[in-house]
Amino acid sequence: MSTLTIPTDLLPQDGRFGCGPTKVPLAATEAVAAAGRDLLGTSHRQAPVKDLVARLQHGMAQLFDLPDGYEVLVANGGVTAMWDMAAFGLIDQRSQHHVLGEFSGKFASGVAAAPWLQDPLLVEAPVGTRPAIQPTPHGIDAVALVHNETSTGVMQDIERPAGDALVLVDATSGAGGLPVDPSQFDLYYYSLQKGFASDGGLVLALASPSALERIERIGASDRYVPAFLDLTTVVANSRKHQTYNTPAIATILMGTLQVESMLADGGLEAAVAGCRAKADHLYGWAGTREWATPFVADPAARSLVVGTIDLDDAVSATEVTTILRANGVIDSESYRKLGRNQVRVGMFPAVTLADVQAYTACVDHIVDHIVDHL
Repeated sequence: MSTLTIPTDLLPQDGRFGCGPTKVPLAATEAVAAAGRDLLGTSHRQAPVKDLVARLQHGMAQLFDLPDGYEVLVANGGVTAMWDMAAFGLIDQRSQHHVLGEFSGKFASGVAAAPWLQDPLLVEAPVGTRPAIQPTPHGIDAVALVHNETSTGVMQDIERPAGDALVLVDATSGAGGLPVDPSQFDLYYYSLQKGFASDGGLVLALASPSALERIERIGASDRYVPAFLDLTTVVANSRKHQTYNTPAIATILMGTLQVESMLADGGLEAAVAGCRAKADHLYGWAGTREWATPFVADPAARSLVVGTIDLDDAVSATEVTTILRANGVIDSESYRKLGRNQVRVGMFPAVTLADVQAYTACVDHIVDHIVDHL
């Protein structure tokens, strides 16, 4: 059945529905080609590239309406590198981690392996749910939250818990598509290959004055920090609109174009509203099919940017996604380690509502042809 042809009039205009990396608009790739002579292959410590980094930082500060004193940090590596940077340069002694899936657990595991830190305190929830944000216990100096768990499609409301601990938010797939109040975090960090329709290899962090003070204080201590993971170096370079090592300039350009496009279209509020409309369609569609169910039971916890839909045992998700892929509708397979009969649909700002609607129409067409009865 993988040779089943989906009628052209049902297909989305753009068939990319991945949850990382995600759809990159054609206009962005055309802009990269046009910048080939002026930006690509030029020094990242000279004005043309530094001006581009400054544009990216300014756009992010505007999009998230950062208060005075907050800074936009730019560093080499993805969010995985930021977990290590935080372990070396933001956690004083002990952290508390709210764990609700594969990726939120990885940060906690990395901290647990750091011999200079105490074992982290975990606040865990079963897969597909989210834990309530707990007050900060005595002795905790950093609280780790995740805005959106990419592996499960669970989103977490970001609220600063009672206490004096720094609030570190992994916004890998949530940034740009979910609402957030900067007063509720001290570090909000993310890559560009999801909500900002770019490539990987870069991590941005929105840092509060308290986070910047912690970075400076730990950096001045006798704690050993590898140069590549030194947040004091990240801060110093970011203030110069550059990175410690040579960055992928195309990634910066595409991310800049996306954030500027989002600002032109109404900013974060409009982007969130667009993602909400796509999520409402996807979950509403699943709710009206006998063979489909939103994986996340709590409607308030269902992500606006990563939709996970369980399929009935009579409908093979592998067969559905194989047929979709053969017809150019790609990357909606379930997260590999979740092990469910499920599709996972990226609904980031660059993905259109019309294409999400076309996606569900394609799945309907496939199910009608591969299942005799339900």
